[in-house]
Amino acid sequence: MERRNLSSKTIKIENKKFHFDLMENHRGKYLRITEKSGGKSSIVIPESGIKEFKQALLEFLQETEAEALS
Repeated sequence: MERRNLSSKTIKIENKKFHFDLMENHRGKYLRITEKSGGKSSIVIPESGIKEFKQALLEFLQETEAEALS
């Protein structure tokens, strides 16, 4: 099976672009997050870890929002 792009979203923050791609290959589905700002770097999260990644990110956002309100 070739690599397939199932869904994509791009956001721009300041001078950086972040690409979120839900992909699938012979090993299964995964989320690839790529930052482009002069260079390029990516992280890959297997489907089995997406919920845990989301939970950690939500907790971080809640903490930073609480600090901003203090």
